[in-house]
Amino acid sequence: MIPLSRPPDVIWDVTYACPLRCTHCYSESGRRASRQLRHEEMLRVADALISLRPSSVQLSGGEPMLVKGLVQLAERFQQAGISVALYTSGWLMTPEIVPELFRVFSQIHVSVDGATARVHEAIRGRVGGFERAMRALTLLDAAAREERERTGRSVTFGVDCVVVRSNLHQLEAFCTDLVPRFPELKFLFFGVAIPSGLASRQGFAERELLTEEQRQRLMNPDFVGHLRSLVPPSVRIRVSDGMALQMHPEHLARGRAARYSMQVEPDGAVRGMAIYEGTVGSLLEEPAQVLWERVLARPHDPFVAETLSPVRTRQEWAEAVRRIDYHFGTEEVRARIDRRPEFPTPRPPITVLEPAVDWAKTSELPSVEPEHPALEASGLESKLELERPSLT
Repeated sequence: MIPLSRPPDVIWDVTYACPLRCTHCYSESGRRASRQLRHEEMLRVADALISLRPSSVQLSGGEPMLVKGLVQLAERFQQAGISVALYTSGWLMTPEIVPELFRVFSQIHVSVDGATARVHEAIRGRVGGFERAMRALTLLDAAAREERERTGRSVTFGVDCVVVRSNLHQLEAFCTDLVPRFPELKFLFFGVAIPSGLASRQGFAERELLTEEQRQRLMNPDFVGHLRSLVPPSVRIRVSDGMALQMHPEHLARGRAARYSMQVEPDGAVRGMAIYEGTVGSLLEEPAQVLWERVLARPHDPFVAETLSPVRTRQEWAEAVRRIDYHFGTEEVRARIDRRPEFPTPRPPITVLEPAVDWAKTSELPSVEPEHPALEASGLESKLELERPSLT
């Protein structure tokens, strides 16, 4: 049993600014104000989190590499003896910054949602996104090899894939086509999309969230073992269905709910439950321990228990998410939920590619195009049912 006197893990979305428009984005990044703090305020939030003594902090977004002073922020945690991980699309990765990232981050996760550009960009909403991700992995791979040869130290980086119906057919291709391109790559994580944020909206839940049968096939130990057989022993494959994040009363009673994480928004507000809207206060205004105790209490709220108790399918979960988000969200949050377009909404992809930005030397965020509805996945969702692979 994990002790709950402190959060072992903290996830901090340091900005909602993002050059991509992912169809499943839980924070709707790139479609709303960044809510990014000034650097001095971010350090205050960091110090508040350090006071909780978590084992690890994960810096995410949005695109965290848009944040000026990101390395210094990570260094703050590192110097306090706390492991720091980076979650990035790879859009802004440059050769110059990679050594600095390796210096302060214990792990670097690059998001790739398709083994081909067509599938990845249909999900992530921007043409060129696949090329940028592959370039980032290439830079990380080359730098990791150099580091290993020079010092003997193994640097941990890998790929995170959000699994939806549109990419379900490509999981083997990730192992056979993508992994061999990066010999220093250490992990491949397949996380089943959960109905949070845009992934909870009408249409997406019915067309892109996995069915229960698909989820069970993916989580089957034989299938996971098959995926592991396709990659070198040095690459760790992990698969998660995200059910621990649901906070179902039955999971809470059996100790199977992920009550060990604290989710922090860019402005220092702390979410009551990681994947649901609704905050319990700000780290800039109240003691971190007080907010953590409120986080522990939120899953036991009568409205949460009543809403989640009957949930059995992912589609039912999506409906429950919408109710909980509306209940605990502010008027601003409810208005944002009301503005969400149904899925799919056809539109042309974002095609303008600005050059990579030396984000460490500028306080200006790269310009991105205005909000677009979710990118139509060209009918892929009706074709990509998972076929159980031969294990012989």
